[in-house]
Amino acid sequence: MTQPSTSEIICAACSTPGTGRFCSNCGASLEPAICAGCKNSITPGARFCQNCGRPTGSVSAPTTESIPAPPRSASASLPWIVAAIALVVLLAFLAGNGFNSRRGSTLDAPQNALPQAGLDDRGAGSPPEGAVRGPDISQLSPQERADRLFNRVMLLASQGKPDSVLFFAPMAISAYQMLSPMNADQRYDLGRIAEVAGALPLARAQADTILVENPKHLLGLILASRIAALDKRAADQKAFDARLVSAYQAESARKLPEYDRHGDDIQNALTEARRSPAAGQ
Repeated sequence: MTQPSTSEIICAACSTPGTGRFCSNCGASLEPAICAGCKNSITPGARFCQNCGRPTGSVSAPTTESIPAPPRSASASLPWIVAAIALVVLLAFLAGNGFNSRRGSTLDAPQNALPQAGLDDRGAGSPPEGAVRGPDISQLSPQERADRLFNRVMLLASQGKPDSVLFFAPMAISAYQMLSPMNADQRYDLGRIAEVAGALPLARAQADTILVENPKHLLGLILASRIAALDKRAADQKAFDARLVSAYQAESARKLPEYDRHGDDIQNALTEARRSPAAGQ
């Protein structure tokens, strides 16, 4: 019988001599284990510690990777959790205040929106000193409501308040659509509201309808030119400008009420149109 060399270890599981960390016959560990009681080395495969007699099993010596870290006390983490929650609440509060202040700087509606349609009547309570209280909007005619909303939207657009324009524009558009069938003056107003609100297809539809009924209508040509400019259709814009210049004398002589009402728009558009190279063609 072959005797094992001094460097060989007898496998406790199958009694096969071997070297290295594991038995070549059965795969059992050949490394000495550590007694959990007295911390002495134990012969591989031994069931009891030869020093203190404590049952051992066949577990090999643990490595530093296998030793679990001690559990962290929940009480030690609690202060950090509370501090994190408090920080989140504080940031949310500051963000909310910042949002409200920014909205108030551009949105005119909370201060100027009024009951029933967002116009004129500021609700219960005395008006500010020096302010003129408007009529109850419920007493206005559909045309008067539309006119007041048109004036409000145009004023806000001129003041550079896009949030407020978008707040009032849907009310204004709805007010004009209730006037059906609309005339050219009303369609021009609706088209201008849609223009400043960014609803270009709606604005273009109003210009097209005006010009179908009267191809030389000054307001229809002005609105069509403005929409072409926003659509970056330079050729169409020049063509509408040229038609405006050509039609101005005859059309202005008709003294239509809408020409008088929108006289400033007509004069400004005519001045710009005459600067266009296509106007003299």
